[in-house]
Amino acid sequence: MSDENTWRSEYAIETSATPETIWSIFREVPAWKNWNAGIEQINIDGPFATGTWFTMKPPGEEALRSQLVDVRENICFVDETRVGDLVILVAHRIEPLGPARTRIVYAVDARGPQAAEIGPAVSADFPEVLASLSKLAEGTR
Repeated sequence: MSDENTWRSEYAIETSATPETIWSIFREVPAWKNWNAGIEQINIDGPFATGTWFTMKPPGEEALRSQLVDVRENICFVDETRVGDLVILVAHRIEPLGPARTRIVYAVDARGPQAAEIGPAVSADFPEVLASLSKLAEGTR
């Protein structure tokens, strides 16, 4: 479903890393900048849990405040960023596929003014981010 005020997309990669290893990387929010080139600086205001806020600054842009709105250990976390009337939800899912195979999915749901323009811009680097995350997770055994 897509119109000017709604935009959705998913990006995925398969890895040999375990869900627990991927989760351990997700939990270490200050270290996200080490494997996500779209983050210059990031700070979390508490535990990696539903309701906690964090501040993320992309390179060359203003910092954004986001909130963890759903955190389920070794399964997924969802963050929400609001800019005026625009709401962007990103679900980061960990899907076991069988012995030694896991799929990591980033699902984006943007709603509000200019969602169809901003959604693709927000997620443009997700394939590279997933590749970097997978490489790090596979090397963290």
